[in-house]
Amino acid sequence: MFHIDEIKELVSMLEDSSLAVLEVQEGDSRVLLKKSAANASSIAVPAAPVQTISVQTAPATAAKQETGKTINAPIVGVFYSAPSPTADPYVSVGKRVKKGDVVCIIEAMKCMNEIQAEEDGEITAVLATNNELVEYGQPLFRIQ
Repeated sequence: MFHIDEIKELVSMLEDSSLAVLEVQEGDSRVLLKKSAANASSIAVPAAPVQTISVQTAPATAAKQETGKTINAPIVGVFYSAPSPTADPYVSVGKRVKKGDVVCIIEAMKCMNEIQAEEDGEITAVLATNNELVEYGQPLFRIQ
């Protein structure tokens, strides 16, 4: 069963991310967080009596359309721009990459997944924030 501090931390992560849904399972316990259209998050823990917590969040701003292609998250997880907290980021704006170059890491289910550039080009924007949850298909970088 999840401790209330763990649930509060998950709520905070959801509020600070662009995710609409976050689900975490540990043994027989499961926490499901959803942002509603009214920007409220609900928590349900089916293995125990259902708990609901409403959290007001700021409305998401529409993403500005820019030119170029994007490198998108192939999985849901936590975005890391560098191989370790003290290391330099894999890429930054203005860096040229070749197909197959590692551009970031996404941690999912305690596995570190290296994300590679799918084509040659120059990074024109970093669209994800370090240590933030990213969704499947979410743009991480803009490349030209």
